[in-house]
Amino acid sequence: MNSQETYVTKEAGEFVSKLQYENLPSEALRIGKRCVLDGLGVILAGSSQKCTEIVRKYCQSISQAKEATIFGKQPMKAPVALAALVNGTAGHAMDWDDTQVSASPDRIYGLLTHPTIPPLTACLAVSENLGQVSGKMFLTAFLAGFEVECKIAEAISPDHYKKGFHTSGTIGTFGAAIAAAKLMELSETQLRHTIGLAASMGAGIRANFGTMTKPLHVGHAAHNGVMAAMLARDGFGANMDALDGPWGFFHVLGGGLD
Repeated sequence: MNSQETYVTKEAGEFVSKLQYENLPSEALRIGKRCVLDGLGVILAGSSQKCTEIVRKYCQSISQAKEATIFGKQPMKAPVALAALVNGTAGHAMDWDDTQVSASPDRIYGLLTHPTIPPLTACLAVSENLGQVSGKMFLTAFLAGFEVECKIAEAISPDHYKKGFHTSGTIGTFGAAIAAAKLMELSETQLRHTIGLAASMGAGIRANFGTMTKPLHVGHAAHNGVMAAMLARDGFGANMDALDGPWGFFHVLGGGLD
């Protein structure tokens, strides 16, 4: 366990708040565009899977608000967070979405995450609801969520995965939350509240691998990330340093961080 005091939540909030399209390296943009196209492909492929159909039916039954598109052969409109839920589930339904590869020798392959779908489905739903979102704004938000998500997945102790957490569900929530918050143009303080909310909302256990619930982890991450950003936008508070400290996300769910 790393006993040194950290300020990861603060640093993440500052990074996302200041990030502009012009700051994005050309290689990040190239990869980001590829991930968006790949992500859309796997969402459409997974939209006809049984798990996605069940989640779609659930969302249709609880709300008639038409704010963002659920993709598939028969597209429909749903509230923003619910559209992210269904599209996120579809995006991981066939397990074809891209995978983050560790750069550190002490990380294990499965520890890291499927990074595209949570921030992508959050961006698709939120940008459609906001309207008049430029391609530059979309890519900046997507890559902000993608970057923070991957850094958290890389930093958390391997015990997070070894003890049974599914990172695409737990850490994917941060990717969706940051992407949604960036599109909503939240302040640095609101971003830190968003991270704090996401830290309490990420879930998913490896016991459900091989079942319909595994892709639901990713849909749940997308839904909860959008919800976290929407709540923070409206003044909902959370711990401003929720990633750090002995009771923060890194230590509680992983036992430490690098």
